[in-house]
Amino acid sequence: MNANDSQMVKAQLQTKLPEFRVGDMVKVAHQVIEGGKQRVAQFSGLVIARSHGQGINATFTVRSTAAGGYGIERIFPLHSPIIESLEPQKRVKVRRAKLYYLRREIDKKRRRFTTTEEYSAPTPAAEVEAVAKDEAVESPITEAAAEKEPAVVETK
Repeated sequence: MNANDSQMVKAQLQTKLPEFRVGDMVKVAHQVIEGGKQRVAQFSGLVIARSHGQGINATFTVRSTAAGGYGIERIFPLHSPIIESLEPQKRVKVRRAKLYYLRREIDKKRRRFTTTEEYSAPTPAAEVEAVAKDEAVESPITEAAAEKEPAVVETK
């Protein structure tokens, strides 16, 4: 790297960044360009990693949980001009440099506490009991599905 390159790199480094570390909850305001319009979007979450030191290539990873319980991660370059502001919200004491294990831990807890209500067809035992009592057994095929599938006609 020659002297001109090092001067360019120093000019691009951000000097007014707040101090934050892995385990902190942060709010990042960054520029988003959609079509021809430019706006500032907020992304808040937990810093799970910082990589590549303090130089021009430094990055940090923020993990957030969406409304459906899905994890969203964004990797931001630390000295990028698209970052409008970076605000630490809360500091959490952690004993690891990278918190990648939280990906599966959070998902595990989410899966354990979520319940899904799925349609289940009547079991064969329920059909046998209904036939024994001379009751009608509801078919799991809906009217819309019956309209889509043509009836099978046997010909001799």
